[in-house]
Amino acid sequence: DLGLAEDHFSHPEGYFGLSNKEELELAIDTCKDLIKDAKPNSDKHKNLVKKLIQLRLKIQEIKEGPEELEPDIKAVTGHKFKIKQSRSSKHYCEKCNAVIWGVIQEWYRCIDCGYCCHSKCLNQITRTCAKVKVEENPTYILTICPQKSLASQNYRCFECRKNISFMSGSNVPRLCDYTGQYYCEYCHWNDNMVIPARVLHNWDFETRKVSRSSKQCLRLMYLKPVIRIQDINPMLFNFVDELNEIKASKFKLREELLIMKKYILLCQQAMKVKLLRRLDNRQHFVESSDVYTMKDLMEVQTDVLLSEIAQVHSTWAQHIKTDCERCQGRGYVCELCHEDEVLFPFDSIAVVCSQCSAVLHRHCFARDNGQCPRCRRRDKRKE
Repeated sequence: DLGLAEDHFSHPEGYFGLSNKEELELAIDTCKDLIKDAKPNSDKHKNLVKKLIQLRLKIQEIKEGPEELEPDIKAVTGHKFKIKQSRSSKHYCEKCNAVIWGVIQEWYRCIDCGYCCHSKCLNQITRTCAKVKVEENPTYILTICPQKSLASQNYRCFECRKNISFMSGSNVPRLCDYTGQYYCEYCHWNDNMVIPARVLHNWDFETRKVSRSSKQCLRLMYLKPVIRIQDINPMLFNFVDELNEIKASKFKLREELLIMKKYILLCQQAMKVKLLRRLDNRQHFVESSDVYTMKDLMEVQTDVLLSEIAQVHSTWAQHIKTDCERCQGRGYVCELCHEDEVLFPFDSIAVVCSQCSAVLHRHCFARDNGQCPRCRRRDKRKE
């Protein structure tokens, strides 16, 4: 619609007689007009909004000036290529599909997405770096193989625009199960990946064939906490026993970890031994209680996740309740029974008053009809 290909912004300054900034400003105005005419919430409307965001990001980059790169880094269509010295011949050029002979050929690898190519192919690349796409729109396609006809692609590869057809012996289209688009053999190497939409809708972890660009995007998204099952498919909890169990147990564990985190952050000893680093790969567990990564879901299926989180929970609890005198000093004594037992907000036998945050024995609180002694004293003083 806007006449912009994937490699539009890789053209040199002054392409089509205009500077990149002028092209962008014209494209933004055109995009705004097309958005007004498009039906709200339609695929066309969503794609145009996405394109407008990309255009504004590009013009902002130009205004702020080029990003400073290391001397040995070459920037091409968002990729950051670094020359490689490997002598291995197991790599293939993602532009020409030929073997990279590391012994006799100079070659480059993108430090962000892993794209490999010959030195001679460097300036012919049209694929935008997967990291750029992920940073601009860190979401998954949540429709199972949203397949469209080859005719809708004008019988061309979705990425490089090479002619493809089921009629010819060569250049037979290859379907990407993630995007639902058709690609040529240069852009689709029959790589197999787990498809997020199939996991979230069917709890299906079987791998399917995807294009090279899809594989790179899925790998970069693997550790991003962007999945909210409750919003996407809440019924999944009812039909998958393992997920229902992990939801109940993990929600409880995550809530308790969020409370423990406050103790850990205030403790010099805990910070010294880097207890927070125990959750380096799952920081979202102590920041929110309802988001997941694809790694989380795959480790739910293999029974790894719950045991790992339980181990961290146990380590933190032991530090706070047993190993550290300062953390113990931040505990509470039940004001109903006045026993010597020190209570913490994350204890299973404790309850926290919703009004004043006092910590009491759960059975004492229930026996006293849910009345908090601290709140009673406050009410009496007000009277």
